[in-house]
Amino acid sequence: MQLKIEMNHLKTLVFTCLLGTLSVHTSQAQHIDCTSNSKSSLLKKICVDPLAENRKNLETQYLTAYLISDAPLRLLADTHLLWFSRLEQCKSLLCYQQLFEQRIDDLNVYTSLNQSLTQHYLKYEKGKISKMPVHLKIHQLSKDRIKVEGISYRNANNKLETQFIPFLSYTTPDKKTEIVDNEHDCTYSFKYQRSILKVSSKQKGCERFVGIYRLYD
Repeated sequence: MQLKIEMNHLKTLVFTCLLGTLSVHTSQAQHIDCTSNSKSSLLKKICVDPLAENRKNLETQYLTAYLISDAPLRLLADTHLLWFSRLEQCKSLLCYQQLFEQRIDDLNVYTSLNQSLTQHYLKYEKGKISKMPVHLKIHQLSKDRIKVEGISYRNANNKLETQFIPFLSYTTPDKKTEIVDNEHDCTYSFKYQRSILKVSSKQKGCERFVGIYRLYD
């Protein structure tokens, strides 16, 4: 019992410190507080018994990622907020369950894989994270090998196999400005400007990944 109380205190302390450090100005930022008397409409939908285990597992995995992962803390926070925005799309319990599982898997990747050789980019529009979220990752596999992968999020109520549009490419450091997406045979121009990545394409049907991205480091 004492250990459980101490763990709860630790969780509260870590989440409080995290919110203060990241200056996340939203009550839903990282912690799902189902004890509040004034719940938002979203919290009322996810603070239900069938999702109790999902909420517990998510909180544990987020805490682990925050304490262990070498991924940028701002990335953890912003992708979590994106996840919350996708939760708001859900119209069924299954949708909520799937999104919880997806987020736990994402956090597990941040925890289990070395992120120091990966550059993370999120798509931005008008100074804010795009309402049609896109996440690009550029992995330095070796001195002469680079992997570019990405995911463009679609409506969370879609069938699981159609909720995402994938992006995958392998290249070399000297050719990382011209990227061919093997998933859709699209050719993109990658223009790197410090913390900004500009992605363009002249091909029709390849617009999904076109745009301006911000680097998280």
